[in-house]
Amino acid sequence: MARARPQADSNWEVPTVSSYRTYGARRVWHDLLAEGLSCGLHRIERLMRVHGLRARPRRRGLPKDDGLRSVIADNILDRQFTAEAPNQRWIADFTYIWTAEGWLYVAVVIDLFSRRVVGWSMSDTMTAQLVTDALMMAIWRRGKPDALLHHSDQGSQYTSEQFQRLMADNGVTCSMSRSGNVWDNAAMESFFSSMKTERIGRKTYRTRNHAKADVFDYIERFYNPTRRHSTLGYLSPMDFERQAHVA
Repeated sequence: MARARPQADSNWEVPTVSSYRTYGARRVWHDLLAEGLSCGLHRIERLMRVHGLRARPRRRGLPKDDGLRSVIADNILDRQFTAEAPNQRWIADFTYIWTAEGWLYVAVVIDLFSRRVVGWSMSDTMTAQLVTDALMMAIWRRGKPDALLHHSDQGSQYTSEQFQRLMADNGVTCSMSRSGNVWDNAAMESFFSSMKTERIGRKTYRTRNHAKADVFDYIERFYNPTRRHSTLGYLSPMDFERQAHVA
């Protein structure tokens, strides 16, 4: 039997707090349903308005990288941002975070099956080692996948001999966005937009270590195990994999 309505009133704020006040009404509603609470979506929207709570809006605009490009792979992914099984299609990119000590660069690898971050690395330099370390973590975590497609942009880090050798040694097929076309890797841009909107953009970091700890917390303690995705039926990446019996 569903719980009484007053209990829903007393508990509806909990998902908003546990998501660092980044969830909108629909994600809060799905959290409440998962907890067995009976409450309509419109009621959640009304209560959030009454209490002055709303999801933090995304900042539009993408970072620009004017570095040289070397075309070494076709756009095999072709904006097909889904996969029928784990370890079929991975996407990758890196972003940068400002701290009082200077820039921190964060590289990420995502499995398109579940949108789970399977590899990441952080460094104060924007080198091939940064993206190589992220891919190495992904391969270590997921095993050595067969018939894997890895998609990135044409940045010098991904076209480097070091990175290309790692992919060749592990039988990974290389796919790259067309030059200057950020939409060819839109799912990756969406992840970074979420991370900056929901966490990074809300903070001021005095040290790189402070930023590193927060990025780790966002990925491993919030995004992968907890954050609900509309593309996954409002499940988190880890819950989606568990439901598919692949975790």
